[in-house]
Amino acid sequence: MTLPVFDKGISDDEMERIVENATLASNFLKAVSHEGRLMILCHLVSGEKSVTELEDLLSARQAAVSQQLSRLRLEGLVIPRREGKAIYYRLADDRPKRILEMVYDLFCE
Repeated sequence: MTLPVFDKGISDDEMERIVENATLASNFLKAVSHEGRLMILCHLVSGEKSVTELEDLLSARQAAVSQQLSRLRLEGLVIPRREGKAIYYRLADDRPKRILEMVYDLFCE
Protein backbone atom coordinates (compact mmCIF):
# COMPACT_ATOMS: atom_id res chain seq x y z
CA MET A 1 0.00 0.00 0.00
CA THR A 2 1.34 3.40 -0.93
CA LEU A 3 0.03 6.77 0.09
CA PRO A 4 -0.68 9.34 -2.60
CA VAL A 5 1.93 11.94 -3.36
CA PHE A 6 0.51 15.44 -3.28
CA ASP A 7 2.34 17.48 -5.86
CA LYS A 8 1.51 20.04 -8.51
CA GLY A 9 0.88 17.28 -11.05
CA ILE A 10 -2.19 15.88 -9.28
CA SER A 11 -5.35 16.35 -11.33
CA ASP A 12 -8.47 18.07 -10.02
CA ASP A 13 -10.42 14.82 -10.43
CA GLU A 14 -7.83 12.88 -8.43
CA MET A 15 -7.82 15.52 -5.68
CA GLU A 16 -11.63 15.46 -5.54
CA ARG A 17 -11.56 11.67 -5.17
CA ILE A 18 -8.98 11.93 -2.39
CA VAL A 19 -11.11 14.49 -0.53
CA GLU A 20 -14.21 12.27 -0.85
CA ASN A 21 -12.26 9.30 0.49
CA ALA A 22 -10.89 11.43 3.34
CA THR A 23 -14.46 12.34 4.30
CA LEU A 24 -15.50 8.67 4.32
CA ALA A 25 -12.44 7.74 6.37
CA SER A 26 -13.06 10.57 8.82
CA ASN A 27 -16.66 9.47 9.40
CA PHE A 28 -15.52 5.87 9.88
CA LEU A 29 -12.85 6.89 12.39
CA LYS A 30 -15.31 9.10 14.30
CA ALA A 31 -17.69 6.15 14.56
CA VAL A 32 -15.05 3.86 16.06
CA SER A 33 -13.49 6.54 18.28
CA HIS A 34 -16.00 6.06 21.13
CA GLU A 35 -15.05 3.37 23.66
CA GLY A 36 -18.61 2.00 23.80
CA ARG A 37 -18.84 1.65 20.02
CA LEU A 38 -15.33 0.21 19.91
CA MET A 39 -16.28 -2.43 22.49
CA ILE A 40 -19.47 -3.31 20.58
CA LEU A 41 -17.42 -3.85 17.44
CA CYS A 42 -14.94 -5.98 19.39
CA HIS A 43 -17.78 -8.24 20.52
CA LEU A 44 -19.29 -8.42 17.03
CA VAL A 45 -16.00 -9.57 15.48
CA SER A 46 -16.71 -13.04 16.94
CA GLY A 47 -20.18 -13.11 15.38
CA GLU A 48 -23.73 -11.84 15.50
CA LYS A 49 -25.08 -10.74 18.90
CA SER A 50 -28.47 -9.64 20.15
CA VAL A 51 -28.90 -6.27 21.82
CA THR A 52 -29.53 -8.12 25.09
CA GLU A 53 -26.27 -10.08 24.71
CA LEU A 54 -24.39 -6.85 24.07
CA GLU A 55 -25.98 -5.23 27.13
CA ASP A 56 -24.76 -8.15 29.28
CA LEU A 57 -21.29 -8.24 27.72
CA LEU A 58 -20.83 -4.49 28.16
CA SER A 59 -22.64 -4.23 31.52
CA ALA A 60 -24.53 -1.33 29.99
CA ARG A 61 -28.13 -0.17 29.87
CA GLN A 62 -30.23 -0.95 26.82
CA ALA A 63 -30.63 2.73 25.95
CA ALA A 64 -26.86 3.30 25.89
CA VAL A 65 -26.19 0.20 23.78
CA SER A 66 -29.00 1.07 21.36
CA GLN A 67 -27.68 4.62 20.97
CA GLN A 68 -24.20 3.36 20.07
CA LEU A 69 -25.61 0.71 17.72
CA SER A 70 -27.65 3.42 16.01
CA ARG A 71 -24.48 5.40 15.26
CA LEU A 72 -22.69 2.30 13.98
CA ARG A 73 -25.71 1.47 11.80
CA LEU A 74 -25.81 5.05 10.46
CA GLU A 75 -22.17 4.75 9.39
CA GLY A 76 -22.84 1.39 7.73
CA LEU A 77 -20.62 -0.60 10.09
CA VAL A 78 -23.28 -2.97 11.45
CA ILE A 79 -26.38 -4.61 10.03
CA PRO A 80 -29.46 -5.38 12.15
CA ARG A 81 -31.68 -8.43 11.84
CA ARG A 82 -34.99 -8.83 13.65
CA GLU A 83 -36.11 -12.19 14.97
CA GLY A 84 -39.39 -11.84 16.81
CA LYS A 85 -38.84 -9.21 19.49
CA ALA A 86 -35.06 -9.60 19.47
CA ILE A 87 -32.74 -7.56 17.26
CA TYR A 88 -29.39 -9.02 16.30
CA TYR A 89 -26.39 -7.14 14.94
CA ARG A 90 -23.42 -8.22 12.86
CA LEU A 91 -20.55 -6.45 11.16
CA ALA A 92 -21.47 -5.10 7.74
CA ASP A 93 -18.06 -5.92 6.25
CA ASP A 94 -14.46 -6.56 7.29
CA ARG A 95 -13.41 -2.89 7.74
CA PRO A 96 -14.16 -2.80 11.49
CA LYS A 97 -12.32 -6.11 12.02
CA ARG A 98 -9.29 -4.83 10.13
CA ILE A 99 -9.14 -1.59 12.12
CA LEU A 100 -9.65 -3.47 15.40
CA GLU A 101 -6.75 -5.77 14.55
CA MET A 102 -4.56 -2.74 14.03
CA VAL A 103 -5.75 -1.08 17.26
CA TYR A 104 -5.14 -4.34 19.12
CA ASP A 105 -1.60 -4.57 17.72
CA LEU A 106 -0.87 -0.96 18.68
CA PHE A 107 -2.49 -0.80 22.13
CA CYS A 108 -3.29 -4.25 23.51
CA GLU A 109 -0.41 -6.62 22.81
